[in-house]
Amino acid sequence: MKKEDLIKINDYTWEIPKSYRHDMRVPARIFISEKMIGKLLEEEALEQVVNVATLPGIQKYSLAMPDIHWGYGFAVGGVAAVDAEHGVISPGGIGFDINCGVRLLKTHVRYDEIKEKIPALASALYKEVPSGVGRGGQMTLSEKELDEVLERGAEKIVADGYGTQHDLKHCESGGRLPEADATKVSKTAKARGRDQLGTIGAGNHFVEVDRVDEIYDEQTAKEFGLFKDQIVILIHCGSRGLGHQIATDYIKRMLVAMPKYGITLPDRQLAACPFTSPEGQDYYKAMAAGANFAWANRQRITWEVRKAWEHAIGKGESLELLYDVAHNIAKTEEYPSTSSGQVKKMVVHRKGATRAFPGQPVIIPGSMGTHSFVMIGQKESLEQSFGTTAHGAGRMMSRTQAKHEIRGAELREQLEAEGISVRAGSVAGLAEEAPEAYKDIEDVADVVHRTGIARKVVRLRPVAVMKG
Repeated sequence: MKKEDLIKINDYTWEIPKSYRHDMRVPARIFISEKMIGKLLEEEALEQVVNVATLPGIQKYSLAMPDIHWGYGFAVGGVAAVDAEHGVISPGGIGFDINCGVRLLKTHVRYDEIKEKIPALASALYKEVPSGVGRGGQMTLSEKELDEVLERGAEKIVADGYGTQHDLKHCESGGRLPEADATKVSKTAKARGRDQLGTIGAGNHFVEVDRVDEIYDEQTAKEFGLFKDQIVILIHCGSRGLGHQIATDYIKRMLVAMPKYGITLPDRQLAACPFTSPEGQDYYKAMAAGANFAWANRQRITWEVRKAWEHAIGKGESLELLYDVAHNIAKTEEYPSTSSGQVKKMVVHRKGATRAFPGQPVIIPGSMGTHSFVMIGQKESLEQSFGTTAHGAGRMMSRTQAKHEIRGAELREQLEAEGISVRAGSVAGLAEEAPEAYKDIEDVADVVHRTGIARKVVRLRPVAVMKG
């Protein structure tokens, strides 16, 4: 794709018109700056955004956020709202790590008060929170217990004593999608999740200790309970092997079923079935169960983080949840339809994209060792992006390329020299997540802010990071 193929709507919004390709049902829109667009044109992600524009029932636009990069079927950073009555649901529009998401825990202490204890806190987090590929947790669930988690989500974990009602109130959807049905999750998927509750896995998942280093909106920061030099903790992970297996199972099933519905798509990875079909409904119920597992997972990890804090810093600290938000999920929401303008139920696919409803805290983590942002959703998000914004920095380099070009040991030394305590299972894992492998989070946050989708509240600077 060439720059001439795009129409510049404004400094931070570009459009690929329907005329770009004969099978597009709607235009494609990308939220990005002039500075960032050159690199994007070299990649295949924009063609994926065009492919999504061919989905039956898609409404208004196929959307991409400024952290866009190539993904399975949908680009990561992709958003699509599809008519729930006449459109489809596509597992590729949610991703393999169902309800990968992030939550932020607030403390009541400033960095200088515990500066000397940060290394001990990093070690305590590494001890309490299991991490690494395939790593199991401290508990193995029975079939009945797992089914309860799949259908009740974080609510089940809180009921078992690993959290508070306050946690649930500050979690997207209360930490539970009620449409979940554990019977729609395969035995293979359940086997993969049975011992993984309370674990972060590997890849770009982490537990990170940050301090608030800049405040952009004093009033909203105060309302959120955030202040200068405050210590906060980010938790980023998802549904582990269970969610991956759910996606795998239903992509296979949909590929077989598509011909009977007369659905043809430009990429097999977009495999989709009508939302109202047996295949579509079974997937949605299984996906909701996977999302509930992820919320339960982050809730259990929150309990482990609170234990680590008590061990390293001392008692008397509540670690209060600001918010927990998903960024790989499909949800039914209501918006005006493209054709009639009447409000209709839509299946909003968010793939590496964060919900940003007006007044809602939005958490956008950066790459390892760089800043992260807390923002607040704006009403413009409902008009421009189906209530959605970016989810992070967005990769520029594959994990394989990063391992070839970056030395993990040197990166660890660099981060430690910058005052960031690092605890990781492998130096290769560090190399995969090096800042050089990602876009500049400052650029991403700036685009989001300037489009009016979400507004900057505070910026966070890491002081410790723990990953698999």
